[in-house]
Amino acid sequence: MKVSEIFFSIQGESSYAGLPCVFIRLAGCNLRCKWCDTTYAQGYDEGEALSIEQITDALNKFKCRLVEITGGEPMMHKETPALLSNLLKLGYEVLLETNGSVNLEMVDANIIKIVDVKCPSSGHDGSFLMENINFINPQDEIKFVIADRKDYEFARAFLERCIQHKTTRILFAPVYPKMPSQELANWILTEGLQVRLQIQMHKYIWNEERKR
Repeated sequence: MKVSEIFFSIQGESSYAGLPCVFIRLAGCNLRCKWCDTTYAQGYDEGEALSIEQITDALNKFKCRLVEITGGEPMMHKETPALLSNLLKLGYEVLLETNGSVNLEMVDANIIKIVDVKCPSSGHDGSFLMENINFINPQDEIKFVIADRKDYEFARAFLERCIQHKTTRILFAPVYPKMPSQELANWILTEGLQVRLQIQMHKYIWNEERKR
C-alpha cells in the first residue's frame, strides 16, 4: 500500500473530535475537490510502499487505541478492507474516512465509516456511489462540507431523500474559512435540523502552523 503519512494527533472532526487518534493517511485520490486541504496526498506515487504488517507495527509506538484510515481516498487501495479487519483483530477502534465514490461492500460492518458526501461547491457533487447507501450502518457518520446556501440545501435534500433512518450521525462542516460557522449554525437552528455542526478542531488548536 502507498502511505502518505502516519501520525498521532487530536481528532479534529466527526463525533470523535477531541480524542487522541492515530491517523494512517493513504496516498492517492480519485477526486480533486476544490476545498481539499491535503493535496499532498492526492498522488498515488507520492506515498511510501508499506505492507499491512509494517503499517500495524508502526502503531506500536503510540499509546492509543483509536485509529483512523484516511487519505486521499483510502478505498482506492484494494488492500484497505484487509487492513481495516486486521486492525479490528488487534483490538483497535477503527474509523474510515471515505468520499463514498468507491464501493464499500467489503468493509467490515464493525468499522465506523465517516462518509464525506460531496456538495456542489466541491466540484464533485454526484460522485457518491448510491449503492453505498446499502452499507451505511447506525454507527456510521455522513459528512457534508458546506461552503454556501446551495451546498446546505443539497445536503438537506440528500438526507431527506437517501439517508432517512440509516444513521442519525450527520455532520455539517463549514468550509474553513469561507463559510462562517455562525451562519451555518443559524440555518440549522432555524430549520430545526438534527445534525451536528462540525468545526475542524485541529485548525483552531494549531492554526496555520499545523493543520492536522
